Amino acid sequence: MSTSAVTTTPALPRLSRALPGTPPAAPVRIVHLGLGNFHRAHQAWYTAHAGDGADWGIAAFTGRRPDAADALAPQDGLSTLITRASDGDTFELVGSLTAVHAAGEHDAYLDYLRRPEVAVVTITVTEQGYLADPSRQLRRTDEVAADIAILQEDPTAAVGTLPGRLVAGLAARRTAGAGPITVLSCDNLPENGEVAASVVTQLAQSVDPALAEWIAEHVDFASSMVDRITPTTTDADRELVAEELGYVDASPVATEPFHEWVMTGRFPAGRPRWEDAGARVVDDVTPFEQRKLWLLNGSHSLLAYAGSIRGHASIDEAIADPACRRWVEALWDEAAPHLPLPADDVAAYRDALLNRYANPRIRHRLAQIVADGSTKIIVRTVPVIRAERASGRVPLGCATVVAAWILHLRGLGAPLSDPGADPYLAVVGTDDETAVRSVLDLLAPAGEVAAGLGSDDDLVAAVVTQLSAVVADQW
Repeated sequence: MSTSAVTTTPALPRLSRALPGTPPAAPVRIVHLGLGNFHRAHQAWYTAHAGDGADWGIAAFTGRRPDAADALAPQDGLSTLITRASDGDTFELVGSLTAVHAAGEHDAYLDYLRRPEVAVVTITVTEQGYLADPSRQLRRTDEVAADIAILQEDPTAAVGTLPGRLVAGLAARRTAGAGPITVLSCDNLPENGEVAASVVTQLAQSVDPALAEWIAEHVDFASSMVDRITPTTTDADRELVAEELGYVDASPVATEPFHEWVMTGRFPAGRPRWEDAGARVVDDVTPFEQRKLWLLNGSHSLLAYAGSIRGHASIDEAIADPACRRWVEALWDEAAPHLPLPADDVAAYRDALLNRYANPRIRHRLAQIVADGSTKIIVRTVPVIRAERASGRVPLGCATVVAAWILHLRGLGAPLSDPGADPYLAVVGTDDETAVRSVLDLLAPAGEVAAGLGSDDDLVAAVVTQLSAVVADQW
């Protein structure tokens, strides 16, 4: 009787700094709030590529869910970056995250903020997290009121909102005498540093006016524009890393080759040399913010709503739809004249966006992009509508964004994910014209210098027309 040898495949090692060739942990000098794929593909990548990156470790805290910390803590903060070009993948180990924490690890957060060597707090929590209204006033939600009451009892207590968490950390820093610090926003909000400064200062004023004065004197609220398309991690990404690199990474990140970071700030306690990796420090980040918000983010919203309604699942599928492509080009034609940048630069950016969108190896899911439309459309689309109407034109591309979003609110396309949608959901079930007028007034109500958009008959008619156009000839 013959026997055959039984072979077993040895288990692959888990990624950690114990593996040969992994970078050593850098001393923590940056705290990040909102740990996710984008941060690891962007700010963490820039820090790893700074000439002095070995001196600048990041301690990152998750949002409300601890998943990222659960995946990355056993890996000592390490993760694999898969740069997915149209002609193939490249792999890189990013080691600038020295420590990862769940949001609830409040004592660890306070400990970092008390250290004089911690010089920067970066933020990626999405637009909703700032709890700011269009005039940058702190929205006095029940959660904000609860945070204020807690912090009045103990200014460093654990609280739930981003403004509250920043106030608690800054209160701890003040008491420790740890000196100045920069809070650097990396979210898709115009003048995001000023928004962060406004909501934090207002909350601090309600807690302790003396703390608000200290923040005004010692905290540099810096603004930035960030850009790098970063889809959700898939099992296929994990399997690819294991096959190609011979270790288990529970949370690799796939991203595109393109990356951009433009910022303005004083950075009184210092910062990494991010410009070594291509970041730009400028006097005014607003033109770059507008370019990204109106062209990239605005068209992402259009493709997410209209594309998913028309049966597409990802950006590359949607941009290949001739109707979606036509609407995107119209949106860009409307936004471009209002950007304070050279026309050639805007044209080159548009060309680059089309190439990025068409990359079939970046499966940027539309269901990931649809979230929080009630906040996003106000900053991505309404400014272009206002500018075009002031110039006497009816913006068809912008009208398509609003129409597709109304259809999304009515249940078409990708699932709704928007905590701020309730006022809009209350009005979209009426007839088309009434729904459009109500939605436009909620997006841009009457103010001191302009009537509500819902009273603009020509704009309303364009949106009503596009309600039918978006669903026509669905694929």
